[in-house]
Amino acid sequence: MQSVTVITLLLCSAHLSAGLPFEQRGFWDFGKEFDVQDLLMMMRDEEDGSAIGPVDPQEIPAGCPFGCQCSLRVVQCSDQNLYAVPQDIPTDTRLLDLQGNKITEIRENDFKGLYNLYALVLVNNRISRVHPRAFLPLGRLQKLYFSHNQLPSVPKNLPASLVELRIHDNLIKRVAAGTFSALGTMNCIELGRNPLRNSGLEPGAFTGLKLNFLRISEAKLTGIPKDLPENLRELHLDQNQIQAIELVDLSQYRDLYRLGLGHNHIRHIEHGSLAYVPNLREIHLDNNRLNKVPAGLPHMKYLQVVYLHSNNISEVGVNDFCPTGFGMKKTFYNGISLFDNPINYWEVQPATFRCVSDRNAIHFGNHKK
Repeated sequence: MQSVTVITLLLCSAHLSAGLPFEQRGFWDFGKEFDVQDLLMMMRDEEDGSAIGPVDPQEIPAGCPFGCQCSLRVVQCSDQNLYAVPQDIPTDTRLLDLQGNKITEIRENDFKGLYNLYALVLVNNRISRVHPRAFLPLGRLQKLYFSHNQLPSVPKNLPASLVELRIHDNLIKRVAAGTFSALGTMNCIELGRNPLRNSGLEPGAFTGLKLNFLRISEAKLTGIPKDLPENLRELHLDQNQIQAIELVDLSQYRDLYRLGLGHNHIRHIEHGSLAYVPNLREIHLDNNRLNKVPAGLPHMKYLQVVYLHSNNISEVGVNDFCPTGFGMKKTFYNGISLFDNPINYWEVQPATFRCVSDRNAIHFGNHKK
């Protein structure tokens, strides 16, 4: 089946690494492709050892749609050249995998009777129309994967039980006010690679949400959107056309832990703007047009990872990263990436990185492949 696819002070004589940029690992990147087997593992974890097992093509129960593989409560119909959602799907199905087909439309009764469905995978089809009543039977649906289709808008009447929505790589230009208003349990939304502009995010578009994770990367944003959910922990706006971070752009998002702004056109970060995100652990500002280290980093007590590689930074001051007072920083840095900047790294004072946990966490130089 084809898949669609996560302390000690630095000594003054420390060696500064000139290798590749630091890369944080160990967390699930929702922007990457996923495998249905990962979803099965999640289901097992969340259901604490339920009867959801691996798919065995020899165990095809009565009522399994033609060409599909059914095992217990998992129905896999991926890559079957289907033009419509098949009929006769067992009513106790928990995971329905329809990825990699040629489905163009979701009809009103396509999911009739599937009251127990937990996850629905519709990735890599040609879906451009969804009936407004199509999801009404899915009162227990938690994960809906709609990426790589041709949707012009977010489908209406999404199940109130949804926790995760991936609608990456569609044709969405507008998110209307109230689109997510009934989705109070939603935790993660992936909206990347849609032709969204700031004007396409209407005021009130995200009203009612209490998200942890939001990605609107590879879109057409020119600034940090306003009125996103205030309790966001992760906000990813990489690969847009953002040109600056103004003073109050981040003022609503004080709970942010991770902020992704890499691969934009950012030249200016207004002094004081980062003070609005005091809990930030990781910030990506790589591949922009910055000519200096952003002001305010020494006052961010919990910041651990800073991506600044591939900018136009030519100098690094001794107090650009670390506070001057002892004990002001609660956690040391474990990654500072300054790779691919016009910096004479031998001129940087070693004391500049006095609040870095390990010398290998600092990356300078111009790496040549």
